[in-house]
Amino acid sequence: MDHEADGFAIGLEIREWQREADRAASRRQRQSARGPYKAAVPAQIAALPVQVSAESQAEAEDAIREITRFDADITALAARRAESEGEGLATELAPLASVLLRTESASSSEIEGVTAGARALALAAIEAKAGPNAQLVTANVVAMQRAVGLADDITVGSILAAHETLLGGHEYAAPGRLRTAQVWIGSNAVSPHTASFVPPHHARVAGAMDDLIAFVHRVDLPVLVQCAVAHAQFETIHPFNDGNGRVGRALVHAMLRHADVTRRLTVPVSAGLLTDTPAYFRALTAYREGDIEPIVQQFANASFRAVSNGRELVDDLERVYEGWSSRLRSRRGSAARRLLPHLLNQPAVNIAYVEAVTGVALSAAQRAVEQLEEAEIITRVSAGKRNRVWMAQEVIEVLDAFAERVGRRG
Repeated sequence: MDHEADGFAIGLEIREWQREADRAASRRQRQSARGPYKAAVPAQIAALPVQVSAESQAEAEDAIREITRFDADITALAARRAESEGEGLATELAPLASVLLRTESASSSEIEGVTAGARALALAAIEAKAGPNAQLVTANVVAMQRAVGLADDITVGSILAAHETLLGGHEYAAPGRLRTAQVWIGSNAVSPHTASFVPPHHARVAGAMDDLIAFVHRVDLPVLVQCAVAHAQFETIHPFNDGNGRVGRALVHAMLRHADVTRRLTVPVSAGLLTDTPAYFRALTAYREGDIEPIVQQFANASFRAVSNGRELVDDLERVYEGWSSRLRSRRGSAARRLLPHLLNQPAVNIAYVEAVTGVALSAAQRAVEQLEEAEIITRVSAGKRNRVWMAQEVIEVLDAFAERVGRRG
């Protein structure tokens, strides 16, 4: 019999369980995995009243204002630099926007236990030697870009597209497809019987996602409250075999962009959540029990931390950039000078990358690298004459410092 959800709290239903015959398990585990199990029945939230305390709503609204101000301030900073250097705003803003997106993607991945340091991510971005975690985080960058790019059209289809980008080539995850089997959460659980949380049976996933999308498009709710609830509901539905957390946090950024809270930047909210992941996971559990207040508070607190750390990150990068500009002796408009903003976002470069972003020929790209080496802006980090790679170590140090502040380790 179904026990339907009441308010935001999940209900429970009994489902029959067929144990995988070829799965290795102890006698105790086999004993515990017998018989029916209980799966969550998600609340229908499309038109559900959303009420939080006046204090939480005020904090959420203050957080939204801080995010909007951060977006505007960094855009203005890029505009001033563009004016002084005779470049377009897009040219000057793109590296800062990209580095914020990458730090957010790395933090979101770290919440799921996928860790990669700044150096590894920089190497992965130019397809130099990098480990599987760096490749996964790099894929998450692209997935988040795709999700934010589809902010004007948030649908189940656009969420599937982000998932496919994130986990393309990993067939175990069924990239771009809703799950077709029961999943459960609990590192030591071999069946849903002993899991810490059992998401809805896969037969309920499509309908639950349609309901979630209807909630996402409501216009009667404070934005951050709506984002927090939508994210928690997404995690409760758990629509994919893998990648739910990362896609669920990308959904938040798509919603912020859709609501015009952010216009050009991705504020590192996941970095704010990463500062206290146990509290974040407890808030998700509280949501499933019908209490939405903790997840709203977590998102408000994470937003304040994100803006504070984001501002410090941008200030540090600006100091590095100003130091480079004073040390580099090449003329204004040279390939070496045009490469400087790109080094903020992509501190590992090879000749092919320099050619691509500056639009110069091979000989000019090589000369630009020589000039940057002479100014001690980049240092060669690979041996041999082929596949040479250079690194802007000052940027790596700034990114590592950001990771330390939010509790990440690479």
